[in-house]
Amino acid sequence: MAEQTQGAVPLSAVIADAATGVALALRGEGGPYALSGILRHGDALTPAAVRVLGADALAPYAMEHRGAQAGPEDEAVVRQALAAYPPGADATEVSAWTYRGLVEASHAFLPAGAQPWPAPPEAGTGWVAQSPWPRLSHRVSQLAALALPGLAPGLAEQLAARTDDLSRGFVRAVRRRDWLQAAGLGRWLARLPDVAPTLGLDSGLAFVRQMGGADPRVTLHIVAAQRFHGRGW
Repeated sequence: MAEQTQGAVPLSAVIADAATGVALALRGEGGPYALSGILRHGDALTPAAVRVLGADALAPYAMEHRGAQAGPEDEAVVRQALAAYPPGADATEVSAWTYRGLVEASHAFLPAGAQPWPAPPEAGTGWVAQSPWPRLSHRVSQLAALALPGLAPGLAEQLAARTDDLSRGFVRAVRRRDWLQAAGLGRWLARLPDVAPTLGLDSGLAFVRQMGGADPRVTLHIVAAQRFHGRGW
Protein backbone atom coordinates (compact mmCIF):
# COMPACT_ATOMS: atom_id res chain seq x y z
CA MET A 1 0.00 0.00 0.00
CA ALA A 2 2.86 2.35 0.78
CA GLU A 3 4.17 1.94 -2.75
CA GLN A 4 0.95 3.12 -4.36
CA THR A 5 0.50 6.68 -5.49
CA GLN A 6 -1.39 8.80 -2.97
CA GLY A 7 -4.95 9.36 -4.11
CA ALA A 8 -4.81 6.69 -6.84
CA VAL A 9 -6.40 3.99 -4.68
CA PRO A 10 -10.03 4.35 -3.55
CA LEU A 11 -10.76 4.34 0.15
CA SER A 12 -12.75 1.13 -0.21
CA ALA A 13 -9.66 -0.69 -1.47
CA VAL A 14 -7.53 0.62 1.41
CA ILE A 15 -10.15 -0.53 3.91
CA ALA A 16 -10.37 -3.93 2.25
CA ASP A 17 -6.59 -4.39 2.38
CA ALA A 18 -6.50 -3.38 6.03
CA ALA A 19 -9.40 -5.70 6.93
CA THR A 20 -7.56 -8.54 5.23
CA GLY A 21 -4.46 -7.78 7.29
CA VAL A 22 -6.45 -7.79 10.52
CA ALA A 23 -8.18 -11.07 9.65
CA LEU A 24 -4.86 -12.71 8.80
CA ALA A 25 -3.43 -11.61 12.13
CA LEU A 26 -6.44 -12.96 14.03
CA ARG A 27 -5.88 -16.30 12.31
CA GLY A 28 -2.20 -16.23 13.26
CA GLU A 29 -1.07 -15.83 9.67
CA GLY A 30 0.89 -13.24 7.74
CA GLY A 31 3.61 -12.52 10.31
CA PRO A 32 3.52 -10.19 13.32
CA TYR A 33 0.79 -7.58 13.13
CA ALA A 34 1.41 -3.85 13.22
CA LEU A 35 -1.33 -1.36 12.48
CA SER A 36 1.28 1.08 11.23
CA GLY A 37 2.44 -1.57 8.79
CA ILE A 38 -0.89 -1.82 6.97
CA LEU A 39 -2.07 1.77 7.44
CA ARG A 40 0.84 4.14 7.54
CA HIS A 41 0.90 7.39 9.46
CA GLY A 42 0.86 10.33 7.08
CA ASP A 43 -0.89 8.56 4.20
CA ALA A 44 -3.87 10.60 3.06
CA LEU A 45 -6.45 7.82 3.40
CA THR A 46 -5.20 6.32 6.65
CA PRO A 47 -7.33 8.39 9.08
CA ALA A 48 -10.53 7.61 7.19
CA ALA A 49 -9.69 3.91 6.94
CA VAL A 50 -8.97 3.67 10.67
CA ARG A 51 -12.19 5.54 11.44
CA VAL A 52 -14.19 3.07 9.32
CA LEU A 53 -12.54 -0.01 10.83
CA GLY A 54 -12.85 1.47 14.31
CA ALA A 55 -11.74 -0.80 17.13
CA ASP A 56 -11.06 -3.60 14.64
CA ALA A 57 -7.91 -1.78 13.59
CA LEU A 58 -6.56 -2.80 17.01
CA ALA A 59 -8.24 -6.22 17.26
CA PRO A 60 -5.01 -8.25 16.93
CA TYR A 61 -3.63 -6.49 20.01
CA ALA A 62 -6.58 -7.88 21.98
CA MET A 63 -5.43 -11.46 21.55
CA GLU A 64 -4.06 -13.22 24.62
CA HIS A 65 -0.85 -14.21 22.85
CA ARG A 66 0.03 -11.29 20.67
CA GLY A 67 2.30 -11.74 17.68
CA ALA A 68 3.68 -8.25 18.22
CA GLN A 69 3.39 -5.46 20.75
CA ALA A 70 1.87 -2.15 19.79
CA GLY A 71 4.35 0.67 19.48
CA PRO A 72 4.53 4.45 19.15
CA GLU A 73 3.93 4.35 15.39
CA ASP A 74 0.61 2.60 15.97
CA GLU A 75 -0.28 5.21 18.55
CA ALA A 76 0.44 7.95 16.01
CA VAL A 77 -1.85 6.35 13.43
CA VAL A 78 -4.75 6.15 15.88
CA ARG A 79 -4.26 9.67 17.21
CA GLN A 80 -4.27 10.94 13.64
CA ALA A 81 -7.63 9.26 12.99
CA LEU A 82 -9.18 10.45 16.25
CA ALA A 83 -8.13 14.03 15.55
CA ALA A 84 -9.28 13.97 11.92
CA TYR A 85 -12.78 12.54 12.38
CA PRO A 86 -14.34 13.31 15.76
CA PRO A 87 -18.13 13.01 15.85
CA GLY A 88 -19.92 16.34 15.71
CA ALA A 89 -22.83 17.51 17.82
CA ASP A 90 -25.26 16.07 15.25
CA ALA A 91 -23.44 12.77 14.86
CA THR A 92 -25.48 9.60 14.41
CA GLU A 93 -25.50 6.89 17.06
CA VAL A 94 -23.30 4.76 14.84
CA SER A 95 -20.72 7.51 14.38
CA ALA A 96 -20.64 8.30 18.10
CA TRP A 97 -20.31 4.65 19.11
CA THR A 98 -17.66 3.73 16.53
CA TYR A 99 -15.56 6.68 17.70
CA ARG A 100 -16.06 5.70 21.32
CA GLY A 101 -15.11 2.13 20.47
CA LEU A 102 -11.84 3.25 18.92
CA VAL A 103 -11.06 5.34 22.02
CA GLU A 104 -11.91 2.42 24.33
CA ALA A 105 -9.73 0.07 22.27
CA SER A 106 -6.87 2.58 22.41
CA HIS A 107 -7.09 2.66 26.20
CA ALA A 108 -7.20 -1.13 26.38
CA PHE A 109 -4.67 -2.21 23.78
CA LEU A 110 -2.23 0.64 23.09
CA PRO A 111 0.36 2.36 25.26
CA ALA A 112 -0.52 5.96 26.09
CA GLY A 113 2.92 7.34 25.31
CA ALA A 114 3.71 10.86 26.45
CA GLN A 115 0.06 11.96 26.31
CA PRO A 116 -2.90 10.12 27.85
CA TRP A 117 -5.68 8.92 25.59
CA PRO A 118 -8.80 11.08 25.63
CA ALA A 119 -11.70 9.95 27.77
CA PRO A 120 -14.30 7.94 25.85
CA PRO A 121 -16.99 10.38 24.73
CA GLU A 122 -20.58 9.95 25.79
CA ALA A 123 -22.72 7.85 23.46
CA GLY A 124 -26.41 7.29 24.08
CA THR A 125 -28.11 3.91 24.34
CA GLY A 126 -31.76 4.92 24.26
CA TRP A 127 -32.03 3.76 20.67
CA VAL A 128 -31.38 0.14 21.72
CA ALA A 129 -34.72 -0.17 23.48
CA GLN A 130 -36.61 2.20 21.20
CA SER A 131 -35.63 0.97 17.72
CA PRO A 132 -37.82 -1.56 15.92
CA TRP A 133 -35.90 -4.74 15.24
CA PRO A 134 -35.05 -4.07 11.55
CA ARG A 135 -33.52 -0.68 12.36
CA LEU A 136 -31.82 -2.06 15.46
CA SER A 137 -30.29 -4.87 13.43
CA HIS A 138 -28.97 -2.44 10.83
CA ARG A 139 -27.32 -0.22 13.43
CA VAL A 140 -25.87 -3.07 15.46
CA SER A 141 -24.34 -4.64 12.36
CA GLN A 142 -22.52 -1.36 11.76
CA LEU A 143 -21.12 -1.55 15.31
CA ALA A 144 -19.65 -5.05 14.94
CA ALA A 145 -16.15 -3.87 15.88
CA LEU A 146 -17.43 -3.09 19.38
CA ALA A 147 -18.06 -6.81 19.91
CA LEU A 148 -14.39 -7.17 20.89
CA PRO A 149 -14.03 -8.55 24.44
CA GLY A 150 -14.33 -5.92 27.13
CA LEU A 151 -15.44 -3.06 24.91
CA ALA A 152 -18.75 -1.23 25.38
CA PRO A 153 -19.97 -3.35 28.32
CA GLY A 154 -23.01 -1.13 28.89
CA LEU A 155 -24.06 -1.42 25.27
CA ALA A 156 -23.55 -5.19 25.34
CA GLU A 157 -25.75 -5.47 28.43
CA GLN A 158 -28.59 -3.62 26.75
CA LEU A 159 -28.24 -5.56 23.51
CA ALA A 160 -28.48 -8.79 25.49
CA ALA A 161 -32.09 -7.87 26.27
CA ARG A 162 -32.81 -7.85 22.53
CA THR A 163 -31.04 -11.04 21.54
CA ASP A 164 -34.20 -12.45 19.94
CA ASP A 165 -34.64 -9.35 17.78
CA LEU A 166 -31.00 -9.44 16.69
CA SER A 167 -31.44 -13.12 15.84
CA ARG A 168 -34.39 -12.18 13.65
CA GLY A 169 -32.20 -9.60 11.96
CA PHE A 170 -29.47 -12.17 11.37
CA VAL A 171 -31.90 -14.57 9.71
CA ARG A 172 -33.37 -11.80 7.56
CA ALA A 173 -29.92 -10.61 6.47
CA VAL A 174 -28.96 -14.15 5.43
CA ARG A 175 -32.18 -14.56 3.47
CA ARG A 176 -31.60 -11.23 1.75
CA ARG A 177 -27.98 -12.18 1.05
CA ASP A 178 -26.76 -9.09 2.88
CA TRP A 179 -23.58 -10.80 3.96
CA LEU A 180 -21.94 -7.81 5.64
CA GLN A 181 -24.98 -7.16 7.83
CA ALA A 182 -25.31 -10.85 8.61
CA ALA A 183 -21.64 -11.08 9.56
CA GLY A 184 -21.83 -8.04 11.83
CA LEU A 185 -24.96 -9.29 13.58
CA GLY A 186 -23.56 -12.79 13.88
CA ARG A 187 -20.43 -11.42 15.48
CA TRP A 188 -22.45 -9.57 18.11
CA LEU A 189 -24.62 -12.62 18.73
CA ALA A 190 -21.41 -14.61 19.27
CA ARG A 191 -20.59 -12.29 22.17
CA LEU A 192 -24.07 -12.14 23.70
CA PRO A 193 -25.37 -14.76 26.16
CA ASP A 194 -28.53 -16.80 25.79
CA VAL A 195 -28.65 -17.03 22.01
CA ALA A 196 -31.23 -19.70 21.19
CA PRO A 197 -29.63 -22.95 19.96
CA THR A 198 -32.39 -23.12 17.35
CA LEU A 199 -30.79 -20.15 15.56
CA GLY A 200 -27.91 -22.38 14.44
CA LEU A 201 -25.42 -19.55 14.85
CA ASP A 202 -22.30 -21.64 14.23
CA SER A 203 -23.52 -23.10 10.96
CA GLY A 204 -25.01 -19.72 10.04
CA LEU A 205 -21.69 -17.96 10.47
CA ALA A 206 -19.96 -20.64 8.43
CA PHE A 207 -22.52 -20.17 5.66
CA VAL A 208 -22.10 -16.40 5.68
CA ARG A 209 -18.33 -16.79 5.42
CA GLN A 210 -18.69 -19.21 2.51
CA MET A 211 -21.12 -17.01 0.60
CA GLY A 212 -19.80 -13.56 1.49
CA GLY A 213 -16.11 -14.20 2.08
CA ALA A 214 -15.12 -12.25 -1.02
CA ASP A 215 -15.71 -9.15 1.11
CA PRO A 216 -12.73 -8.83 3.49
CA ARG A 217 -14.89 -7.15 6.14
CA VAL A 218 -17.26 -10.13 6.15
CA THR A 219 -14.29 -12.43 6.66
CA LEU A 220 -12.96 -10.20 9.44
CA HIS A 221 -16.23 -10.34 11.38
CA ILE A 222 -16.52 -14.12 11.06
CA VAL A 223 -12.90 -14.71 12.03
CA ALA A 224 -13.28 -12.39 15.04
CA ALA A 225 -16.42 -14.25 16.17
CA GLN A 226 -14.45 -17.50 16.10
CA ARG A 227 -11.22 -16.13 17.55
CA PHE A 228 -12.68 -14.24 20.50
CA HIS A 229 -15.95 -16.05 21.19
CA GLY A 230 -15.46 -19.54 19.79
CA ARG A 231 -18.46 -19.34 17.44
CA GLY A 232 -18.56 -20.40 13.79
CA TRP A 233 -16.57 -23.08 12.02
